Amino acid sequence: MTGGGDGSAIDVRGLHKAFGTLQVLRGIDLSVARGDVVCLIGPSGSGKSTLLRCVNLLEEPTAGRITVAGTSVTDPDVDIDRVRRRIGMVFQSFNLFPHLTALENLTIAQRRVLRRDRAAAERVARDQLARVGLRDKEAAYPAQLSGGQQQRVAIARALAMEPELMLFDEPTSALDPELVGDVLAVMRSLARDGMTMLVVTHEMGFAREVADRVAFMDGGQIVEEGTPEQVVGAPRHERTRAFLARVLDPAATEVAAGTDGAEEVTGRPV
Repeated sequence: MTGGGDGSAIDVRGLHKAFGTLQVLRGIDLSVARGDVVCLIGPSGSGKSTLLRCVNLLEEPTAGRITVAGTSVTDPDVDIDRVRRRIGMVFQSFNLFPHLTALENLTIAQRRVLRRDRAAAERVARDQLARVGLRDKEAAYPAQLSGGQQQRVAIARALAMEPELMLFDEPTSALDPELVGDVLAVMRSLARDGMTMLVVTHEMGFAREVADRVAFMDGGQIVEEGTPEQVVGAPRHERTRAFLARVLDPAATEVAAGTDGAEEVTGRPV
């Protein structure tokens, strides 16, 4: 596993999470260096999203320690709201306010949490909408946007809070295949700009191209971790090899999806 240290934006040690008798995370150790992109891959139910949610205490860890930008978020006395201001999170669902325009979705948290005045908040919002390629959609309501556009608004909303790091929980899983590319392009741009990112994804092409490190999870544990070339290109563990064979084999994907071969293989589980 990667180690902690002064360069770590996220450092997780001995993390356990149980829901009643169900053990979801079983002793996770993981570090994300500042400016790095780490992708979490693995089958559904392996604990990837729970790990992500524990980082900003949307789920309370059962045991273990999590440090974000030098602050222990598992310290009982931590001001978690202050820590969360430094973390942007993008979910599978877009979680936009349906009664607000794209611009208003970006300004509401700036004004209420960061106490920015309207003019400053709108200036930041327009800059971030332009950053995700939606400069001309500021007056649109979520229902008037495609799923990919809504997800890009959600990314822009997170960026408007000027986070130090971003958490992405399968941000393309709810999108039609033709809409995935625009969202991934935004995430590639963030990576080029040096944004620290922890990404749960089934997009193996994205993981290969953008990630500094990839961690394969199964059964609530990190089974294998390393560079994309190591984990995706030449996995050492049988569980990793079996998972990648399922998500990367076009014939297996077509059979599972019930297609005649026309469906684009994206690496998502079916």
